[in-house]
Amino acid sequence: MKGRKGLERSHYSVEIDGSLEGREVTIGGWIEDVRPLGSLLFLTVRDCKGLCQAVFKRGSVSDKLFVEALSVPKQSFVLIKGEVKRSKSKALPYEVDAKEFEVLNVAKHPLPLDPTGRVPANLDVRLDARPLALRNPVEAAVFKVKAGLLRAARRVLEEEGFIEVDTAKIIGAAAEGGAELFEVDYFGKKAYLAQSPQLYKEQLTLSLEKVYEIAHYFRAERSHTTRHLNEFLSLDIEAALYDKFDVMKVLEKIIVESVKEVRDLHKAEFEIIGYEPSVPKAPFEIITYRKALEELAAKGTAPSFGDDLDSEDLRRLGEIHKGYYFIIDWPLKLKPFYIRPHETDEFLSESFDLMYSWLELASGGQRIHERWLLEKRLKEAGLDMKSFEHHLKVFDWGMPPHSGWGLGVDRWTMVVTNRRNIRETVLYPRDDQRLVP
Repeated sequence: MKGRKGLERSHYSVEIDGSLEGREVTIGGWIEDVRPLGSLLFLTVRDCKGLCQAVFKRGSVSDKLFVEALSVPKQSFVLIKGEVKRSKSKALPYEVDAKEFEVLNVAKHPLPLDPTGRVPANLDVRLDARPLALRNPVEAAVFKVKAGLLRAARRVLEEEGFIEVDTAKIIGAAAEGGAELFEVDYFGKKAYLAQSPQLYKEQLTLSLEKVYEIAHYFRAERSHTTRHLNEFLSLDIEAALYDKFDVMKVLEKIIVESVKEVRDLHKAEFEIIGYEPSVPKAPFEIITYRKALEELAAKGTAPSFGDDLDSEDLRRLGEIHKGYYFIIDWPLKLKPFYIRPHETDEFLSESFDLMYSWLELASGGQRIHERWLLEKRLKEAGLDMKSFEHHLKVFDWGMPPHSGWGLGVDRWTMVVTNRRNIRETVLYPRDDQRLVP
């Protein structure tokens, strides 16, 4: 690549070390600092991989070039060509002795925020200028870790024999029977944005047996909290001939191996973030819904049997269970129509939630695979059978028993990077207050 003036890119990355000493390179990035010192000028240049120092010396470069380098606004994108030499800096042991300099794009000040973080900016300001905010290494590190988690999760699932699929996001019926859907006009027909891949991934176990999907989904709930969004990233699996404990083991393996992998491969990012997650130990603790109520009662008060656990209940449970753990066997009435009634207690269900302290990360269980039972559950839920006819007919084609779950990737990233607001783990978060940028 050449710049507008034809400056050749012979290295480009600001990552330079002793192997490049004495070699001529061209580095590219945005200017973070400009420090004049008599006849010397120090420019600190950053890119997404790190930081480099370039030194301009009067006499070695023209006065015109020296003045241009001195006057260029911070955060402008530049190319600098020169020889790699040892530095007196402990933080940056090698530097570039600049010979040529080119400004590819000038940053116009005042900028909406200071990407170095020296001048703090609140979350809304950072989200409104997300691309610029990501020049801050702490902000960028969160998303590098998130990408690492997804990469590791894919590896585990492929090793387990799962096939990656992609399902429709414009659907004709609610996957989980809820009302919290975004309705869209689909060429004069009523359609919705998908709230999960549930029906599709169940159908695909008919032939592909074990499938997974990583995709965005939508829920039209007005719930402005630090853990809810209206558009979110979910990792879903579904597997034929697996019961709830089988898919819980898959989920457990993904969590353990992914956290270990990102901790090992992203040490620099965790150092920047100022937090390093501990690798959870398997097997995760398992408690029943009934046991959770007993623990809450022992701490003061508990919901009535059959009622859901609210945020305060979960926070109190989180005081007992600090890490990852499962809550299983929830009341059937609290779960979607496709969750199978419990083997020994029809009041309960073959379901589970994966928790981290008080935060729900995943939900799943064994599904109903018999059409007659699925129709019964639809009627009990008060849902229109005709809306699910396309789904129901698949159960006449030899549907195997199957189980699965959905994991909220954004919440999981919160846990692994120790963020306090889910919006810090989403590039362009969507909630009831935020539609742009």
